[in-house]
Amino acid sequence: MVDLSPVQEFYKDKTVFITGASGFMGKVLLEKLLYSCHSLKEVIIICRPKRGKAPESRLEEMFKLPIFQRIRDERPEMLKKVTIYQGDVTYDLLGLSGDSLKHVVDNTNIVFHMAATLKLEGNLRDAIDMNLLGTQRALNVAKQMKQLEAFVHLSTAFCNCDQEVMYEKVYEFPHKPEDLMRLAEWMDVKTLDAITPDLLKPHPNTYTYSKRLAEILVRDHYETMPVIIARPSIVSPSAYEPVPGWVDNLNGPTGLMVGAGKGVIRSMLIDTRHKSEVIPVDYAINGLCVIPYQFVTQQQRPVDVPVYNITCADHRKMQWGEVIEMSKKIGYQYPMEAGLWYPDGCITTNKFHHNINVLLFHWLPAYVIDFMLFILGQKRFMIRVQNRISVGLEVLQFFTMRAWFFKSDAYSSLWDMMNATDRKNFNMDMDPEETIPMYIESCVQGGRQYLMKESPDSLPRARRQLMLYESNEYCLKIFTSSYSFPSLSFFLPLSFSWRYKLIACISWIVRAR
Repeated sequence: MVDLSPVQEFYKDKTVFITGASGFMGKVLLEKLLYSCHSLKEVIIICRPKRGKAPESRLEEMFKLPIFQRIRDERPEMLKKVTIYQGDVTYDLLGLSGDSLKHVVDNTNIVFHMAATLKLEGNLRDAIDMNLLGTQRALNVAKQMKQLEAFVHLSTAFCNCDQEVMYEKVYEFPHKPEDLMRLAEWMDVKTLDAITPDLLKPHPNTYTYSKRLAEILVRDHYETMPVIIARPSIVSPSAYEPVPGWVDNLNGPTGLMVGAGKGVIRSMLIDTRHKSEVIPVDYAINGLCVIPYQFVTQQQRPVDVPVYNITCADHRKMQWGEVIEMSKKIGYQYPMEAGLWYPDGCITTNKFHHNINVLLFHWLPAYVIDFMLFILGQKRFMIRVQNRISVGLEVLQFFTMRAWFFKSDAYSSLWDMMNATDRKNFNMDMDPEETIPMYIESCVQGGRQYLMKESPDSLPRARRQLMLYESNEYCLKIFTSSYSFPSLSFFLPLSFSWRYKLIACISWIVRAR
């Protein structure tokens, strides 16, 4: 018989219910529970059909991903402990009914509510439907659970952006969740969109706004339910497990890293003096796994709803400028294949400067490329890509242009309370042997391998392409400096001439053909 650690013993014979298991953090949570909490009874997840694929088919595809490799190799029997039902947080009772609903409410011990829309630029009605009403629907199902011990609501560390220092507590807000839910029900989308800017203040987007209201909603259930709030900061690729560098989306710093590596993102507003607020996904998930254990086993129930700011320790945070320079250096060692042009860019705090850069080095090349593709009878895509990049950069600059200060005592206490075995199983060590450059290297390689599907075997070819781009840039810099245009010097902060951009566009199209 295998000896179980305290956290593993806590999960023994328990049933866990997860919403949002198909998302980035949801996948990692599911894998972690199956691998490290192998004595649990069952994990129930809900999933909606997508692109004509039934939930069961989507689950089979999920299990084929690299993050489930160690389970397939070491504990394949654990995959049979996963039960999937068709469900959706935008439906009453999460779309569950009959036997599926009965099974969930009769057996569930722990709930991880992770389903949400992460579209920072999304409209308010969708954000309320997913993030606020979706939480209400999950709570309604949880109220019926006969053996519920913990309901963990996943929020975001940035939902209280009007606070100078964000403590681990729920902050009051003039708007009531119930009022906004009713408003979204009867008001038409056009009118709601018109008043959204006034409603959001001081929030920069519908995501943080709806998440803040959802926290208040969860807090108001604490008197009658075992609810807990977990607030991760920007979630970055995995540090160690299930595999180093794992990531499956272009959100946050990873998207910037890939976009810059491909030469598509050429300018961004970032105050390099501020510290980056990121947390590796495995550190965040390990914390989520331990939170119910701490909540249930403590001797006295807290007076206020427990809140955990899942953020990196202050001494591990680096300035954005250091992170960018380090990422560029490592990115040159592990370049992306078939980039649009040499990966370089301008980081500035001047909005006018940035807008000029975007016009010359984002939009102008996009229109040139799409025009050439149109002439050649190919499908145009660059303007569409730049539209998405433009929206993404506009949203992200709110987080990269200001300083953030979090207090994370509750999250730190998780590490302090664990014994040596649990610390090994649920690693959240803020003083690891691995250095930050080693982590960034795994992020860059993870972006190549898991997002761009570029094999490590392609590195020699990618490095040759990078050398060619660099040589072209150097030659053209000499050429443009010999025939310089002083008036353009301000508009070329990327060390890039418009001539080279045109040549790069043409060469890229030739390769695409």
